[in-house]
Formats: sequence, C-alpha cells, structure tokens
Amino acid sequence: MLQIQTLEVQILADYNTVLNIQNRYNIVTSDFLIPTIAYSYTYNSQIDFKDNNFSFFKARISNSGNILGLFSKSYNANDKKTLLKIPLAQYFKIDLEYKRFWDVGATSVFGVRTFLGGIFTYDNSDIPFTRSYFAGGSNDIRAWKTYELGPGSRSSGLEFNVGSFKFLTSLEYRFDLVGSLKGAMFMDAGNIWDISGSDFIDQDAKFDSLSSLEDIAIGSGFGLRYDLSFFVLRLDMGFKTYEPYLKNDKWFKNYNFASAEYNIGINYPF
Repeated sequence: MLQIQTLEVQILADYNTVLNIQNRYNIVTSDFLIPTIAYSYTYNSQIDFKDNNFSFFKARISNSGNILGLFSKSYNANDKKTLLKIPLAQYFKIDLEYKRFWDVGATSVFGVRTFLGGIFTYDNSDIPFTRSYFAGGSNDIRAWKTYELGPGSRSSGLEFNVGSFKFLTSLEYRFDLVGSLKGAMFMDAGNIWDISGSDFIDQDAKFDSLSSLEDIAIGSGFGLRYDLSFFVLRLDMGFKTYEPYLKNDKWFKNYNFASAEYNIGINYPF
C-alpha cells in the first residue's frame, strides 16, 4: 500500500512538472496583443556625468488591454479574451527602482540599487513572455545566467524561467586601478516568484508570505572596467554565495571558479 501511495505521489509530481513545462512553452511561443498605457515618474539629482554623489528614483505603472478589452467579447478555447482572434494581454504592472551613489575618497564610488516589481493579471489573462520578470545576467544577479534563477526555490533546469514578481538589490564598490582601468567588488541579491495564484504552479515557486524571502539568492564577486570615455567595457565574475534551491549547505556550496559566471557588458550594471 505504501508503495502504491508513493507511486501516486511521484506520478502527480511528474504530471505537474510536465504541465508546468507546457505552460512555460505556451508563454514563450504564444502570440499576444499588448496595447499598453503607461505612466512614468523619474527623479534624478545628478548634476552631470562626473557627479558621483546622487540619488535616482523611477516609478512606472502600466496597463495592457483595459480599453481594447471593452470592445471584445470573444474568447478562445482556453477561455482567454481575444481581439481579431489574437489573445489580449490584460494586466497591471508596477515597477519601482531606487539607486544611490556616494563618493568614497577621491577615486572611489559606492552604489546601491533596489528594484521591486509585480504583474497583476485580470480576466483570466496570461502574462506575455516579453513582459515577465527574469533573474540573472550581466545587469542583474551576476552569479547566474540570464533566465537561470528561480522562480522561488525551484531549480527546474528549464532554459527560460520567468515570474510575475521580482525583488533585486545590488551593492557595488568601484575604484580606480591603473589609468583607464577600474575595478569593482559587488554583491547582488534577489529572485523572481509567481503571484498569479495558479494551481498549476509549484508551491516553492510562489510568493505567498514573508517566509518566501528565504528564497532570495545571493551572488558576489569582482570585476574590471575599462573606461573609453564614451562607454565602459565591463567584465564581471560572479560567485554563487547563497543558493535557495539547495536542500543542504546553501551557503558557499558552489563558491568556486568552476561554478562562477563571467559576464561581459557595456557600461555599469546600474
């Protein structure tokens, strides 16, 4: 009897995994109409490009499908509202970003960035892949590849991992080395989660309480920047410092050069 129950649990887990993969495939490949109305507010106290002691804040609120949805009463086989037979993306999206920089001595700068964003759908709409949040990459949590991290404490192994809620914060200390060559030490923390309320999303991918903050991943590392005046060439090496999807030894488990991520970018990450 115990073996039968264990088999049933495994079959259910496999079914949910396949369903989740199919759902992600549909999100990545599906067509959407995304008529967007947005409002942005930006505050920047920087005087000029040489000013390294300033604050930056940006808020953006966008809506898709609210107006055009009034002109359509059509739905497809998946009960999604359509316009001209194309699914209509219907959501509200809120993004908040804050950055602060300080001069530290004559040639050093300390910076912090925090980002918080959420997508809230309505009328049974899905979230278009291009509007979803992802984690990882050269301007994000640099110890993971783009789309590799999350959602939550899942380690799906899928190529594209997306979510509807995101938190990110980064600290970076920048300093001169020799001539136009500059160095940096950094720490990135954050993750993505699902807040859609879908029954087909695994529990460990959802953000349902403050306890979900235990899923925040942490990466740290160092980098080199070469200032060409009109832009900066950047090389960052990120090490996985805290991996929320591991069952045991989540701290420094893969903190080594073999597991490091190398990111090449243009200009500073924030």
